[in-house]
Amino acid sequence: MKVLQVLPALDSGGVERGTLEIADALVQAGHDSHVASAGGRLVSDLVSAGSAHHTWNLGGKSPATLLQVRPFRRWLASEHFDIVHVRSRLPAWVVWQALKKLPSRSRPHLITTVHGLNSVSRYSQILTRGERVIAVSQTCRQYILDNYPDTPEQRLRVIPRGIDPDYWQRGYRPSEDWLEAWYSEFPEARDRFTITLPGRLSRLKGHEDFLTIVERLRAEIPGLLGLIVGGAAEGKAHYEQELRNLVRQKNLESTVIFTGPRQDIRDIYAVSDVVLSLSTKPESFGRTVLEPLAMGTPVVGYNRGGVGEILEALYPDGAVPATDTMAAARAVLAVKAGQTMAVRPNQQFLLQTMQAQTLAVYREVLS
Repeated sequence: MKVLQVLPALDSGGVERGTLEIADALVQAGHDSHVASAGGRLVSDLVSAGSAHHTWNLGGKSPATLLQVRPFRRWLASEHFDIVHVRSRLPAWVVWQALKKLPSRSRPHLITTVHGLNSVSRYSQILTRGERVIAVSQTCRQYILDNYPDTPEQRLRVIPRGIDPDYWQRGYRPSEDWLEAWYSEFPEARDRFTITLPGRLSRLKGHEDFLTIVERLRAEIPGLLGLIVGGAAEGKAHYEQELRNLVRQKNLESTVIFTGPRQDIRDIYAVSDVVLSLSTKPESFGRTVLEPLAMGTPVVGYNRGGVGEILEALYPDGAVPATDTMAAARAVLAVKAGQTMAVRPNQQFLLQTMQAQTLAVYREVLS
């Protein structure tokens, strides 16, 4: 198969990671893997693993982006791809317009993936127009059926995102060098019961709820430490200051640490006693829930969306009603008291499974 994946850029994020994972699977299976994007720091990783990168800026939020439809159509006609797989809305519109006027006998098959629960609109609907539409969770599938009922149900395929069990290894422990560096940077973190909220600093991630939970638990768990792991989203530096002001108002300065953005999240999960997931809206999946659970670290999270699906499969004791900070605090106390079941081994959200199922969808449309 000659497969082209199209996305805005290759810098960082779940869509980008998934693109590289499918590119790797294609190369390993002997197929011809191509990616079109505006570029980014992950291009070198993509190319070194055996895929080709083509620079097309199809994700710029400007009317000028649609001027690329005609040249992109000519390029598609010259390359003779079997499959074009799009994962983002604006590139999907360019691809859709480009494919429409190609002769049917030379037109590649279109696959789309719905990664998120985007605002319902004609603009978002483009991602439901693939010959096969991949949803990253049952929640995502139901969102499509509820909001875009014209989507033929037989076109939908649920393929959850997966992780590498060799990297997110159950029982993983950090090296002594890492521990020494960690406690050197954060000496106040040593020998404390640690609850962690990972993710960029954004109102969507539920940081205010996290601070409410820390405040509730402080009297119940002497030596409690709350870790806020992540940097401010672009243009959101003011939100970090709001959170720091809230920490002062609640007198939590000695209880809460802001680590800033980190590249060692696996090690941080390993030294955490509980990880929390408190997003203010349902998520389509929930990678920051799956990763610590795969390592055996308990997660307490709001029981909705993709997060609820993962908790139901791997750690039902961690699922609490959405926005119920009191229930979340009780669930953390239950973990500390040893009153919960062990985290189940991750046998269904696996990288190799996700890769195999995606390539099976490609073969399905070609047959």
